[in-house]
Amino acid sequence: MNRSLPTRDLLPPPSGTTYAAKIAEVPADVLQRSTWQSACPVAAKDLRYVTLSFWGFDRRPHTGELLVRQDAADAVVKAFGELYAQQFPIEEMRITAPSELDAPPTGDGNDTSAFVCRPVRGQKNWSAHAYGLAVDVNPFCNPYTKGDLVLPELATSYVDRADVRPGMITAGGPVVRAFTNVGWQWGGNWTSPVDRMHFTANGT
Repeated sequence: MNRSLPTRDLLPPPSGTTYAAKIAEVPADVLQRSTWQSACPVAAKDLRYVTLSFWGFDRRPHTGELLVRQDAADAVVKAFGELYAQQFPIEEMRITAPSELDAPPTGDGNDTSAFVCRPVRGQKNWSAHAYGLAVDVNPFCNPYTKGDLVLPELATSYVDRADVRPGMITAGGPVVRAFTNVGWQWGGNWTSPVDRMHFTANGT
């Protein structure tokens, strides 16, 4: 009902409270544990490995990791820098693993992620995530809905957007402002589906 779990550190946390971010070529081991494959619509050389600071629900700074397309990396770093300055809470931020592509939608994951080599939900064309041009922020707190469908399925309490809780994205709030300022669009403005977790550089 009120998601507020502590972050488990996968990368060493920041040594201080100053925002830090690094954009690098994707290390081979990172690419291997990601969903990238040769059939994906973006070449591995065009992706970048971004590590950056974020505030957890435990009110402590942590280090997250994202894969994004090279020409989107600076915008992503800037947007999350604004969220860090606002101390907007994020539960976890890590690379999506191949096993997660086939995981049932009943899960309660809350991973903020970017590149995932998959199609648009319910379609055959590639998602903006497959190009490294989209980010999902706190998906449990900001579920995807289409008619009666709610994803993640256990996040139904967060469909009530009038009950504003930490980690939720609100119209005109800090997350929407941060991504709008770098020219990205918010899926929460869509009518069907309403993709509250989703920010995209190319509108899909």
